[in-house]
Amino acid sequence: MLENMRAFTQAVESDSFSEAARRLRVSPNVVSHRIQVLEKHLGCRLFNRTTRRMSLTEQGRVFYETVTEALRLIEAAELNISELGALPRGTLRVAGPLHLGRRLLAPMAARYQEAHPQIDVRLRLSEHALDLIADSIDIELRLAAFEDSSTIMRKIAQAERMLCAAPAYLERNGTPEKPADLLRHQCLLLRFAGLREYRWMLTDKGKDLAVPVTGHLEADDADVLTLWALEGRGIVVKPRFEVADALADGRLVPVLERHPPRPLTLAVLYPARQLVPLKVKAFADMLVDEGRRYLATELGKLGETPRP
Repeated sequence: MLENMRAFTQAVESDSFSEAARRLRVSPNVVSHRIQVLEKHLGCRLFNRTTRRMSLTEQGRVFYETVTEALRLIEAAELNISELGALPRGTLRVAGPLHLGRRLLAPMAARYQEAHPQIDVRLRLSEHALDLIADSIDIELRLAAFEDSSTIMRKIAQAERMLCAAPAYLERNGTPEKPADLLRHQCLLLRFAGLREYRWMLTDKGKDLAVPVTGHLEADDADVLTLWALEGRGIVVKPRFEVADALADGRLVPVLERHPPRPLTLAVLYPARQLVPLKVKAFADMLVDEGRRYLATELGKLGETPRP
């Protein structure tokens, strides 16, 4: 019955039996069967179904509001018991951006799993921020400006950003002296879903300044933009730690230093809940420590230190 309830809540939250099945790692038929069994047990229909869509019945809405809290309490009870053994166990789903995922998360996740053999780590890398609840993520490394209060955030450091380009590009095209000069330059663009135009948010005497930019090259992988910048194909916006090597040896140089983008925060996120699982807490502790060491190493190449 507990699994039937979990199938029901996943179907409600994903608005799809097939998506609920994907999250639960079962077939859609299993989800459908579990909900049918639950409806038979309760003696009412929980969903109105048509060939095109489904929606909650009034009974389904009331049951969902109650059962989600019940499942949270059951999860807390299970965790309280499992934590007594003081050994992380189970599946840990970790997410993060591509650059840091390759250089920091991937090697760290392997070491973490080796130290905790009862853990299975599932690593998901993307430049796009994920929904921790909808995407069933236990913990995420994110570089962003934070506003979401539905998550627990542990700050690693502030990440300063900059505009930079290869000397060869600036020799051919000139060096921008003010933000408006970017309009006549090739800007290397990081693509996000649903984005129709690009605006770089720079600063001008402490105030935000939105600058429309264009360019012939765009990608959804920030490392690709770095590669293009190194090849002299345009100007790119980057966290300083990501291009520290290239800045240190002169392959990239700063552009518009008086108008930098606002810094972002590098942080560890996990869903807000009454009891944080030991597997999540242990990974978060390790990630905060290793994240700070990683930034210190990279920025040390420029004679800089991370800002807390």
